[in-house]
Amino acid sequence: MKSVVARRSFFKTLGLSAAGAMALKGNAAADAAASFVQAGVKRASEPSALKITDLRIAVVTDAPFTCPLIRVDTNQGLVGWGEVRDGASETYALILKSRILGENPCNIDRIFRKIKQFGAPSRQAGGVCGVEMAMMDLAGKAWGVPCWQMLGGRFRDRVRLYADTVERETAKEQGEMLKARMARGLTFLKQDVGINLLANVPGALSMPSGTNAGLGDKVMHPFAGIQITDKGIAWLSDWIGQIRETIGMEIPLATDHFGHIGVNSCIRLARAMEKWNLAWMEDMVPWEFPDLLRQIKESTTTPILTGEDIYLKEGFATLINAGAVDMIHPDLATAGGLIETKKIGDYAMEHGVAMAMHFAGTPVSFMANVHCAAANENFVALEHHSLDVPWWETLVRTTDGQPLIEKGFAIVPDTPGLGVELNEDAVRHHLRPDSAYFKPTPEWDKERSNDRRWS
Repeated sequence: MKSVVARRSFFKTLGLSAAGAMALKGNAAADAAASFVQAGVKRASEPSALKITDLRIAVVTDAPFTCPLIRVDTNQGLVGWGEVRDGASETYALILKSRILGENPCNIDRIFRKIKQFGAPSRQAGGVCGVEMAMMDLAGKAWGVPCWQMLGGRFRDRVRLYADTVERETAKEQGEMLKARMARGLTFLKQDVGINLLANVPGALSMPSGTNAGLGDKVMHPFAGIQITDKGIAWLSDWIGQIRETIGMEIPLATDHFGHIGVNSCIRLARAMEKWNLAWMEDMVPWEFPDLLRQIKESTTTPILTGEDIYLKEGFATLINAGAVDMIHPDLATAGGLIETKKIGDYAMEHGVAMAMHFAGTPVSFMANVHCAAANENFVALEHHSLDVPWWETLVRTTDGQPLIEKGFAIVPDTPGLGVELNEDAVRHHLRPDSAYFKPTPEWDKERSNDRRWS
């Protein structure tokens, strides 16, 4: 009896008479039910008719780097947020505007294939990646789903964070800084251990005359001739040992900023670090030398990692196929955006390689990373480079009302798109002096490749 009453009530909501409702059978009843269900669906927009109408920029400083934020407007009032990677020029995004106007942002892969040619070399990739972020944000809002859902679903609802820690004057001070990070809930640590620490240690380095001027410069060529002596190896090993005494042996501890130094020194240093159970040693030599990286990797049990400056999956595939790394470390804002980084992570997993993620920007790019990290099974930890910037989280508000970070983990949102909107007052307060808050950019509406200033 209850089922008959429920059926009558159901069709009454469709405006059918009791007699007419009870007369509906088979396909007619199914069609009526489908119409009822569809009428109850709240659509976020009309995705098939969504069009891009504008791209604007607001440049935030000291977050901790200069970060150009991207706003992509549409004909339906939806706004998508993106970000050019730390320190890069907003021009890398603006030159793409004429190529995306009128496009449907839900066609993310189509637009990406159209603009990805403008992302090489990797330091120019920030524009392409920022636009891709904004497309993902818009598509998620249009369809009413979070970005991680468009990447195939999620493996976790919390994303583990680590915070980079620059070198301090002493190992004791360094250890105390790392210990303070643990007190804030972090369960994964990383520190800089550049060979510039050895600059004032007599007999720690062997180098050609005149090389000192570039000591510690990350762009130094690995064949520059710098070698760490036995004394230097022992000094750096003792430095890490003192830090381990402070933080313990259990918590993962990664290291970065080694030089670059000669391959033989890399091998000897990595072997000396084996007893300290490092999570990884990062960027020992430039990623463009996979044979050298493989030589280091095969000579030590300390995991070798690189990848924050690589654009597109192909560069990672080269390293992975060569057996050159234990782990990869893409920066989503350089690697190609959310979808490309998801592909990179999947490729690495298929070959038994884990993936950590590099990040240094505002909460906009941070949330893009969080969604991607949630969707990759082989994910380990995400860098949070702004832990010591007190106003950083105020730049956005989450659309579900939850905090961005809780006890050393980022919360993966269930709300559409990236799950954040900008706080205008906070962004305005931290704008670069010469930057406006998303002023119109009509001067970039048309193709500029034939303009001598931008060719």
